[in-house]
Amino acid sequence: MTDDIPICSAKGCHAAAVWVLAWNNPKIHTPERRKTWLACEEHREHLSQFLGVRGFLKDVVPFAEWSAAADG
Repeated sequence: MTDDIPICSAKGCHAAAVWVLAWNNPKIHTPERRKTWLACEEHREHLSQFLGVRGFLKDVVPFAEWSAAADG
């Protein structure tokens, strides 16, 4: 893969990202701030659960949709 292809944020994964997990830690971030993790199909549920259990997960969006919104 090249540096131009976004990859999954799961430790040790090198698969292409197809999901964006938008999250926020309310103890340290303002409510409107969104940090992001990228996920492949295989790791989307695991990463979502990790963030969700902590109350951090705000949204899960297809990467193409997130990228288009950022460009627009």
